[in-house]
Amino acid sequence: DSQHGTHVWPCAVVLAQYLWVHRSSLPGKRVLEVGAGVSLPGLVAAKCGAAVVLSDGEELPRCLRSCRRSCLANGLPRLPVLGLTWGRLAPALLALAPLDIILGSDVFFDPKDFEDLLTTVYFLLEKNPHAQFWTTYQVRSADWSIEALLCKWKLKAVRIPLHTFGADQERLASSSLPGRHTIEMMIISLARSDGT
Repeated sequence: DSQHGTHVWPCAVVLAQYLWVHRSSLPGKRVLEVGAGVSLPGLVAAKCGAAVVLSDGEELPRCLRSCRRSCLANGLPRLPVLGLTWGRLAPALLALAPLDIILGSDVFFDPKDFEDLLTTVYFLLEKNPHAQFWTTYQVRSADWSIEALLCKWKLKAVRIPLHTFGADQERLASSSLPGRHTIEMMIISLARSDGT
C-alpha cells in the first residue's frame, strides 16, 4: 500500500522512544533506517547526533518524498535519502559507508517481504559485523514468524522488553499511537560461529 510510508505508525513511536532513552550512545554512530517512510526513528537518531541515512523502496517515490519532507520539516535538509529495495544488491546499497546501527520500524509487516528484508540486513551485517539491526514490529498474526529465516541467515535476535525503556504505556511521547497495539522490539545481529 503506497500509504504505508506516509503515516507515523505505533512501531515508529516505540523505536523512537528506544533511541531517545539511549541518546547518549548515539553521537557519532553511523545509522541507516530501512523502510523509513516518515522517518521518525531516523530523525530522532539524527537529532541525537548520529550520522543518519534514510532509505525506502526505490520503486516507492511517494515514500521517498515523505522521507525528504520529514527531513525538511525537522530542520535536517541535508540528510541523505536513498532508494533501496530489499533483496536487491543495487549500487546505492553497495556504496553505503560503514554502519553501526540499522533501524527498521514495522518492516516485518507483510510475510512475503520478510526474506528480502533479512537478506538485505544480513548483507549489511556481513559488511559491518559489529553493527546491529534495531527493529520494532506489531504482532498481527500468531502464524507469522521470522525464526526460521533468522536461522537460515545465521542471525540472532534478542528481545527487548518495552518496559525497560518506558514504552509499555498506553500513551507515549504525548501520542496515543502505541495505544492497545501489541508491539515487540528486538535487536538482530550476526550469530557467532558457535551458533550464539
